[in-house]
Formats: sequence, structure tokens, C-alpha cells
Amino acid sequence: MKLVIIGSVAAGTSVAAKARRNNEDAQITIYDRDYDISYSGCGIPYYVGGEVESRDDLTPRDAAFFKKRYNIDVMTRHNVTSVDKDTKTVTVENLETGDTFTDSYDVLVLATGASSIIPPIPGVKSDNVFPIRNIQHAEATRSFVDSTDPKHATIIGAGFIGLEMAEQLKLRGVDVTIIERVPQVMPPLDKDMACRVEEHLEKNGIELMLGETVTELVGDGHVERVVTESGKTIETDLVILSVGVRPNVELAMNMGVKLGETGAIAVNERMETNIPDVYAAGDVAESFSIVTGKPIWRPLGSTANKMGRTAGDVITGGHLEHRGILGTGIFKVFGLAVAQTGLAEKEARELGYDIEVLHNTKPDKPAYMGGKDMTIKAVADRATRQLLGVQIVGFEGVDKRIDVFVTAITLKAKVDDLFHLDLAYAPPFSTTKDPVMYTGMVLSNSIDKAARLITPAELQARIDAGEDMQIIDTRKAAQFEKACVDCAVNVPLGNLREAAKNMDKDKPTVVYCNGGVTGNAAQNVLRNLGFTDVYNLSGGNKNYQLFKKYGN
Repeated sequence: MKLVIIGSVAAGTSVAAKARRNNEDAQITIYDRDYDISYSGCGIPYYVGGEVESRDDLTPRDAAFFKKRYNIDVMTRHNVTSVDKDTKTVTVENLETGDTFTDSYDVLVLATGASSIIPPIPGVKSDNVFPIRNIQHAEATRSFVDSTDPKHATIIGAGFIGLEMAEQLKLRGVDVTIIERVPQVMPPLDKDMACRVEEHLEKNGIELMLGETVTELVGDGHVERVVTESGKTIETDLVILSVGVRPNVELAMNMGVKLGETGAIAVNERMETNIPDVYAAGDVAESFSIVTGKPIWRPLGSTANKMGRTAGDVITGGHLEHRGILGTGIFKVFGLAVAQTGLAEKEARELGYDIEVLHNTKPDKPAYMGGKDMTIKAVADRATRQLLGVQIVGFEGVDKRIDVFVTAITLKAKVDDLFHLDLAYAPPFSTTKDPVMYTGMVLSNSIDKAARLITPAELQARIDAGEDMQIIDTRKAAQFEKACVDCAVNVPLGNLREAAKNMDKDKPTVVYCNGGVTGNAAQNVLRNLGFTDVYNLSGGNKNYQLFKKYGN
């Protein structure tokens, strides 16, 4: 069998390695137009910032390694310009010599990846404007920063690469402005979680210009000013483009490969395209959601590796199948970890789910062991009681919790199951009632209407509509006077039983504290006293104040 793979980063090399492990006799060739193979694109911001010292750390394997270890021919700086599916041949251009030749295949794999989106902005081709995608981009950006010592950088786009670049440049002493066309950072996050990231960025000296669109990069071949649609001008020395990526599907389209609704190549669970003996894997191919079953496109190295391994196995007679993804992601900025998996609240509502939403703020471990608060936002389906998605923002233990939630969603666990997980506990690692367990408990109780939740957005909508409600702040008077929910009255928990005698037990009642725990205790008191319609404010006053400040 003659296997030709186009693309040599995560997916392409995974295809080749798995195929070789299964079949020693296959002739395997990889073509790639780039200089480097199997590199860590996600590590680029840390190389630019100097946290990763050498480019070699991002490119641990080269063509010689693959030849020696796997007997695979990797041809860098070779661009496949066309494919003839009828004759099963590829036309290849050697980018170093300009020579063109034809090669044949029995099986072809498209692993052409994705490329940075370069917006059509005047001045975008200036010498101090850099996209961040491959090793050449990394080297060019770091060389510019090292040699010119810029005082200010403008980053266009507030996705995770843009935010990581902001951190790394700031740590190098560069002032940073981030411009994002939507009115929040990290557009995949719900606004009430993104605002926590925005607050943290501003505390660390990053200027945010959200809901702004760049219209011009001013300068004679070298950007000196960035101009936005609203007329704002930013003096700058460096511009980073981080507005997203698009799949490299041109070659596939020209040979008749079908694209999916996401714009990436449509494949089945075996990574097969609509053309016999042609497969696709990695950033160029779409996946499907474990939650909804619908096509989704999330260009991540972890997904590319899984797709590549699946394709390599199937091609050589194996039975692996791609089982879909949740779109899980995590990044860190100035010590704050931000993670998400599955559906956001806004997505779940748009898809028509009847959802329960929880904001759970708990320390990752006991305070006496230095525990720091993390906020977990969980979305569950009331009908099936299954988790739909989770977002977490915090300083410690975020990765551990998000992976537990990923496992639970993947295996179709119900929210009730989370409390029964036998999670590892010792004070240096967790609280006795882990935040994962607490998330399950509260969601379960709210779905059962035993202890119902109300989000800040839902509460504010009812307040704005003039609904007659009782809103009770159960904190101390000093806390209440500092900041409280609109229309609330202050009744500390210790006084609640007596004060309840003069309240209407049938009127909708909302109780809250700072984070939710005391509010839940107050909710139980009122329910046991015969109150019929009692809610605990999800995430407490802290969550409400963030909602009021940043909107939703």
C-alpha cells in the first residue's frame, strides 16, 4: 500500500505513525509546504515571551527522526498543488527549487490544517504586523520584540492565543491594548464568565477595547497608529493578529471533496470523505458534538491527534472510530486558569434545551491550605438531568475539575451522579465536599425544585418587569450597605426565622449571600417554614454585581 499524507503537524504525523505501527510494509510519504513538522503551535506565545527559550523546544522532531524511527519519508517545503482522484496522483512543487513532479497513491490523507485569518485592513502587510500560527511567525515576532524593544503592542482579537500573547508581552514590559469586535473577551464563553477574565486582565494592566473594529493600520510600511470604527486611535509599535483561523480546504474543494456545514471537510466516524480512499483529519476536518451530535469545528492539537490516529488505524485495517468532541479548551493568563467544555448557556438556549444553570464559587482546597476561589458555571438539561456544559475560572485546580466534568458529560452521567463520585481528597488537594460534588448536589436539588436557583439575568429581568417579589439579603449589614441586589432588604440569616413571621409565604422570594452557601441555608429555612416559591441567587451577590457591571 502506498499512503500519501498532505500535512505534517499534529494530524498528519499521527496518521503516519499509527499506520506504520499497524503495517510495516506500507510506503508512507508526507508532503508539507512549511519548514517545520510536528511543532507545538500552542507554545508559540511562550516562545515569544521568552518563557520557552529555544525554538527547538517547540520542534522536537524533524524529518530525519521520522525516517529513522518510522521509515517514513517527510518532504518539507513540498507543496501539493493538485490531486487527480481518478488517476490517484498528486502534483507536487518543490518550493526550494521550483521543480514540479507527480506522485501516485493508493490512499490519500488531507491533513492540510488551518491558516490565520488576515483581515483586509489597510496596512495589514506592514513590517510590524504579525499573525501567530506557525514557527516562522513565532521567530519573526520574537526577533522583532528582541531587536526593537517595543513599548506598546496592539492585539487584534481576544481569543486564547491573543490573551496569552497579551500576558507574555506584558511580562516583557510591553504595554498592551486588546481590540475585540464582540463586546467581550473569549467569545465562546458566556458573558458572565468572560467578565471575570476581563476584570483580571484590567487588574494586570491590559487595556481592553471591546465591541470595537479595526478599520486602518496607519504608517508607511510600518504601523504607527491603529484606528477603530468608532474613531479611536492607538499609538503602537507592534500589531498582533489573533482574529481566528480558517481550514485550508482549497485543495480538497478543487478535487471534489465535500465540505460540511462548518466550512471544514465533512468526514464520517472513520475519517473518510465522500471520495473513496481519501481521508481527512485535523484542523481541516470537522468533528461532531458529543452533546448534540451536530457538526462542530474546533481546531485543537488534541483533537487533531485523535483524528490522525483514527485515520491511520482505519487505513491499515483497524477498527477505531472518532467519537466526537466537546470543544474542551483551557488557557492561563496572569495565573488565572479559564476552562470550558460542552455547551455554553447561550448555545443551550439557542438549541432549545430547557436548562438549569448554576454558578458555584468554592475554594479548590481548604482556606487553611491556601485554597483560592474558583467559579464553576454548569448547565444541565432538566429533561434528561445530564450536564450539557461547564465553564470554570480560577487560580488552582481548574484543570482537574474540568477533566472530571468532561468525563461525566462524555459518559452521559446525570447531575445526581456527581455527588457519588469517589474523588480523591486530602487537604492539600481538595475540600471534603469537592466543588464537582457540590455542583451536582445543587443542580440536582434545583431540577427537583427542592432548592431552586435563579440566575442574576433571570432575577434582573423579573425586577425590571415590576414583578412583586421578596428579595432578602442574608449577609451582615455592613456587607449589604456596601453592595446589594436591587430592591433587596437586609435580613441576616440569624434573624430570618423571626422576620419570616411578617412575610408573605406565597410571594416569590429570592434569598442570597456573597457566594451562595448561606443563601442556600436561608432558602431551606424558608421552605421549612412553609414558603412555597423560594429561590437562591446563583453565585450570590458577587455574581450579581459582576452581571450589573459588565452586562450579559
